[in-house]
Amino acid sequence: MKKLLFILLLFAGGTSFSQNFKITYLRSSNGSLIEDQDPIWVFTNTEQTRISSENIGNNKATYPFEQTVIDRSSNAFRQIAVLNEKETISTKDSTSLAKQTFELLPDTKKILGYPCKKAKTIINSNTIELWYTTGLPVKGAPGVLGQNLGLVLEMVRNGNFVIAATKIEKIKTFPVLEPSKKTVDALSYKDLLWKSRFTTIPVFKDQIINFSDQSTQGKAELNGAKSNDSILRFANGTIAVRKIKIPEIKPGSQIFADVTEQSNGDAYDRTGSFFIIPTDKAQSYLDGLQNGIKALPIYNNGNGKDYQGVVATQNYNPVVELMRFYTPFGVKQYNTLQLKDKTWADNVLYRQDISELRSLLSGKEVWIGINIGNYDKGGHKVSANITIHSEEATKAVTSKVVPLFCTNNIMEMAGQEYGTMFNNDKGLVVTFTLDKPLNNAKLRYITTGHGGWENGDEFVPKKNAVYLNEKEIFSFTPWRQDCGSYRLSNPASGNFPNGLSSSDYSRANWCPGTLTNPVFIDLGNLEAGTHTLQIKIPQGAPEGTSFSSWNISGVLIGE
Repeated sequence: MKKLLFILLLFAGGTSFSQNFKITYLRSSNGSLIEDQDPIWVFTNTEQTRISSENIGNNKATYPFEQTVIDRSSNAFRQIAVLNEKETISTKDSTSLAKQTFELLPDTKKILGYPCKKAKTIINSNTIELWYTTGLPVKGAPGVLGQNLGLVLEMVRNGNFVIAATKIEKIKTFPVLEPSKKTVDALSYKDLLWKSRFTTIPVFKDQIINFSDQSTQGKAELNGAKSNDSILRFANGTIAVRKIKIPEIKPGSQIFADVTEQSNGDAYDRTGSFFIIPTDKAQSYLDGLQNGIKALPIYNNGNGKDYQGVVATQNYNPVVELMRFYTPFGVKQYNTLQLKDKTWADNVLYRQDISELRSLLSGKEVWIGINIGNYDKGGHKVSANITIHSEEATKAVTSKVVPLFCTNNIMEMAGQEYGTMFNNDKGLVVTFTLDKPLNNAKLRYITTGHGGWENGDEFVPKKNAVYLNEKEIFSFTPWRQDCGSYRLSNPASGNFPNGLSSSDYSRANWCPGTLTNPVFIDLGNLEAGTHTLQIKIPQGAPEGTSFSSWNISGVLIGE
C-alpha cells in the first residue's frame, strides 16, 4: 500500500556548520535478532533529531505509523502519527525530556568504534540501561528516553531486550517532517493512535433491553432489514437484533467481543447472551423471532416437555453464543444504596476472545443479537462491539465451525422452555453429519447451572459429562468460587446475617457481574459420516414452584 510520505517529507540541506547523521538500529530478544523487523532510523544534527524507520523512509510502512521529532533548542518533541490515507495527527511535549533522570554508572565499552558510557533508569518497574557516546557532535536515541545523554547506541530493557546501533552514516541532507495540521493533546493522541491499530465494529450503543409490550417491533421488518441498519426487538423487548456486515478477517487475527452493561431499573442478576443467528439452513432462530416459538424445531427426550430450537437438525442451526454473561445486582441504577468503604462501579465491562469463531464472521453479513432475560420495565442498558486485531505473522490453520446446541432460552419472555431436559437420564442428544473428516476437533462448551434457592443447581455442584458416539470422553464439575471478587459491581445484592452478600456465594460456573468462559473439549479426529454427542447432568429435583435448569451451548470446531 502506497503511503502519503511524499506529502509529509521535505528534504532540506543541513546548515553549513551542522553535520547530519543517520543511525540504523536493530532489535533483538534473548540474544537473537527479531525476524522480519523494521529497522529504526534516527536522523540527527545539532538542531534536531528525527526518529523514523526503514519502511517509512522507503514508503513501505503500513498504517498506522509514527515518527518523532526532537527540537534541540527548546528541548521539546513532537510526535506525528499517520493513521490512514486521510488522517494525520500530532502532539507536542515540552516537559518530559527535562524530567528524565538517570543513574550514571562507571561502566564503559566501545560500540561501532565509539567509546560509550552507561546510564540506568527504572520506568514502570522495567530496568532500562542506556549506552551512549559523547564522541560525536550530536545527541539522539532510538526512542524518546535518553535524548539528552549523548548519542545512545544501545538500549537494554530488563537484560533481555536490546535495541542496538548497527550503522552510523554521515548524510548530506536532513529529512524534515512537516507538522500535521491536526494537533491534539497527548491523551487524545495516544487514544486515536491506539484505536487506529484495530478495526471496531459497533453492534449496539446504549441499547435498552427491557420487558415492555411497547417493545415488540421487528417482526414485519425482519425480511427487509439491511446490514448496519435499524435494530429490531423481540420477546417483549428483551432481545435486540441487527444485521451486521463483517469485513474479511485474516486467519490468525485476534477477534474480541465486548459488552458494557448497567442497570436501567432491574435490580437482579440476569442471564445475558451476545450471539449469532446462523442462517445457512432452511430454518433459523429468526423464524422463531418472527413467527413465534412454535416455528422452531422441537427437541424432546421423553420427559414430557418440548424444547424449542435447542439442537441442530438437517434443516436448522441453533444460535451460537459469542459470549454468555451475567448482570450484577443493579450496577449504576442502585448505586445510591451506600455501604461503608464501598465505592460502586458505574458499569460492568465483559470482554472475551472469540477468535475461534472467525469462519462464522469473516466476510459475511450476519444477524447478531443480544438478550438479557428480565421482566423489568426499565431493564438494562448495553453497548456491544466486535474488534478485529491483525497479527504480524501467524501459523494459524483455518477452522470449520459447526453449531450443535444451545439450551439457553433466549426467547424466555416469548415462551421458550427452560433447559430442564437433564432431569431425564438421556439429557441432551444431538446428531450431526460431517461431509469430510474433521481433524483436531474440539467442542466449545459453555455451561451454567440455575435454580436460585439453597438446593437449586445454581448453588449445588453438578458433574457435566460429555459422550461422543455413546462413549464418555470428558467430564467436569463447573463451579465458580471467586464471586466475592465482584462485590463492587453489585450494589443491590442482598446481605445475610452471616456477613455474606448474595453476590459473594459460589455458583455453578457463573457470578453476578461476570462472563462464563467456554471450555474446549478435545474430540480427536472425526471421520466423515454421522456422529452423536450427548450431555448428561444430574439435574436436581424441583421443590414447590422452584426448579433447576442448565444453560449449555456447544459448537464443533476443527480443521
